[in-house]
Parts: sequence; C-alpha cells; structure tokens
Amino acid sequence: MGKIKANTSREIRQRFPEIKKVYWRNECWSVGFFSSTVGIDEAVIKRYVEFQEKVDTGQLKLQLDFGF
Repeated sequence: MGKIKANTSREIRQRFPEIKKVYWRNECWSVGFFSSTVGIDEAVIKRYVEFQEKVDTGQLKLQLDFGF
C-alpha cells in the first residue's frame, strides 16, 4: 500500500503543481488504516475503498476549486 500511495502522490503533485500550496510538505495522504480480524472478503474491501475515494475526492475537489 505504501508504494501505491507514494506513486499516486508523486503523480498528483506532477499533474497539479498548485497542490503544494495546500499541502506544505510532500505528503498528501492522511493517516488512516482499515483493520478487521474476521469476516472480511473482497466485497467488504471494495466498499471500503469506494467510500474512501468518495470522501477523498470531495475534499480534493473542494481545495482545488479555491484556486490554490
């Protein structure tokens, strides 16, 4: 997961250089994790990721719309 985050972060910073004004350091990911011990399957993980994408996309769009 760390490699995915690093590669995605690098790509975002290259495509949107103005994001440096929003995120002062070279980190654009928030601290978070998903943990479960029993009963997890692919469908549960997919729902979790889709929910996170909706939350993150809304936050990023809001910040980029301010013209930073």
